[in-house]
Amino acid sequence: MSNRLFQGIIHQMKDAVDRVIGVIDENGVIISCSDLARIGETRQGIRDELAYTSDAITSGGYTYKLIGSSPKADYIVFVEGEDKSAEKYAAILSVALANIKNLYDEKYDKSSFIKNIILDNILPSDIYIKSKELHFNNDVVRVVLLIKFFGKNDIVPYDIIQNMFPDKNKDYVISVGENDIVLVKEMKPGYDPKEIERIAKSIADTVSSEFYTKVNIGIGTAVDNIKDLARSYKEAQVALEVGKVFDTEKNIVSYENLGIGRLIYQLPTTLCEMFLQEVFKRGSLESLDKETLQTIQCFFENNLNVSETSRKLFVHRNTLVYRLEKIRKLTGLDLREFEHAITFKVALMVKKYLSSKPVKF
Repeated sequence: MSNRLFQGIIHQMKDAVDRVIGVIDENGVIISCSDLARIGETRQGIRDELAYTSDAITSGGYTYKLIGSSPKADYIVFVEGEDKSAEKYAAILSVALANIKNLYDEKYDKSSFIKNIILDNILPSDIYIKSKELHFNNDVVRVVLLIKFFGKNDIVPYDIIQNMFPDKNKDYVISVGENDIVLVKEMKPGYDPKEIERIAKSIADTVSSEFYTKVNIGIGTAVDNIKDLARSYKEAQVALEVGKVFDTEKNIVSYENLGIGRLIYQLPTTLCEMFLQEVFKRGSLESLDKETLQTIQCFFENNLNVSETSRKLFVHRNTLVYRLEKIRKLTGLDLREFEHAITFKVALMVKKYLSSKPVKF
């Protein structure tokens, strides 16, 4: 918060309070005071004493109280005297300055600005005006990560991520829900896309090992324009949603790696149903048992290589050929032919997508 704003308020109050009053910052330095000569002085040890209480304390002829109710508050108000009146003045100043600070932060805080952008709560024409007011650096590459926490309710997701990325001038941590955190990560020009995935993996591993809870992380594309942060955030949301359907085993999903799943996810369900009806005979897809579907999946994973697939499945080559022939008779698609295999793969993904959609009554 601006020291000048604090000083302006203290200056207006000095005539109403017939005592020396002022504000101390997180380093114990007086940043504003009704006695201008004392600005710059230090008050050592006061913060340590206030760390264990929300009440006012007295020391050296002054009464001190945190601005706000949080033990982690950055600022302390002080009033000359150790009597009841000094304590009352300190309490009033604490409440007044805390409210003013909150209003100031809401208006000028960069994290609030970023949150308004990604949630589309600010007009595009106002973004550049606001960024200039905040001296926001527009000429850097940023990536949006959406981190969804699961499980334990006794942890604070925001605090966990904020402690992992403490540089508030480069990285912005924003709460968008009780268990959803957005990290806007600044990246160096020409960075390797795998670097952001390593960062995401580090977050997931830290949360898992230190807090014994699970997270899913969606990664948007990199943007070099502040207004495009909203797009990157939406991409991170899509990454999580598509990953939930097609990559159920992955807890980190990048929008850039969604492939054809991203296209299918954006198709109307009626179009998907028409596609399945055209590709398969009625009921042919449902007639495939679990073993057959596992065979198909392994065949795809081994690039349609019969020998390699039979080795992975621990079956004779002729057994695999028999299974593939059975699939051809049931569906009309020979998976040994590339075009047929592509059609079948897409159809399975479409079927999976439709199964994930809620049933409408």
